[in-house]
Amino acid sequence: MTMDLSDKYDLSEADRLRFTADGHILLRSVATADEIAIFETAIREAGFRHNTENRGIEERDTYGKAFLQTTNLWTRDVAVKKFVFSQRFAQAAADLLGVEKVRIYHDQALFKEPGGGMTPWHQDQYYWPLDTDRTITMWMPLVDIDESMGMIRFASGSHMKGSIGSQGISDESQETYDAFVHEQQFEIAKATSMKAGDATFHLGWTIHGAGENRSESRLREVMTIIYFADGAQVAKPQNENQIADLNAWLGGKEPGTLADGPLNPVLN
Repeated sequence: MTMDLSDKYDLSEADRLRFTADGHILLRSVATADEIAIFETAIREAGFRHNTENRGIEERDTYGKAFLQTTNLWTRDVAVKKFVFSQRFAQAAADLLGVEKVRIYHDQALFKEPGGGMTPWHQDQYYWPLDTDRTITMWMPLVDIDESMGMIRFASGSHMKGSIGSQGISDESQETYDAFVHEQQFEIAKATSMKAGDATFHLGWTIHGAGENRSESRLREVMTIIYFADGAQVAKPQNENQIADLNAWLGGKEPGTLADGPLNPVLN
């Protein structure tokens, strides 16, 4: 592992303005093909090694069919930690948020299997007991993907509405958010293809989802990293998912205290 991913990704003022307006952005070549080639195998192998799902797709609910999800791989694999702790990725996140420093909330490998189902519309921040909206997720494919493999999609401008639904990723969230997206007439943004190392970034309140993996044999390998602005405080949990997240990612810290636990270091 010789590449340290520490150099800066240059964002333009137009990039920042577009992100602020839309709540999401697609950035090309955030990592190079050579860099991804170094880390892809380690992330894929760690993702499968630590994933506990052993049911067939047909036995799972909508959430389970959407992807194989493995979280905080940086704590379990040295090579994956080198990728997740990239200063380049974190600095891009900070620049888009307009903050000086960001902390990691957690990472997650999201592998959508051939035949894997859609990822329903949802808002990530529904899960997060944080007192700030300065939260952002990087979504990076580790292989080249196209629309047939479950491309991420966004409801542009939806972040400006704040919290909309009270459901996690589910059939119910798809129904609730889909109705809202159509009512508000948000533009739906989706790339036709992404190269390994391209990345989308989106805010915590941006409504988003992904399609099915209709390919017969190609695994949609995606690595995500969630960041929040340094200085954010732990908020009182508003639902059972936030209680679980408080204990899993924020060390069970008391509401009103800084979100600066050992699992949340500054990355830039």
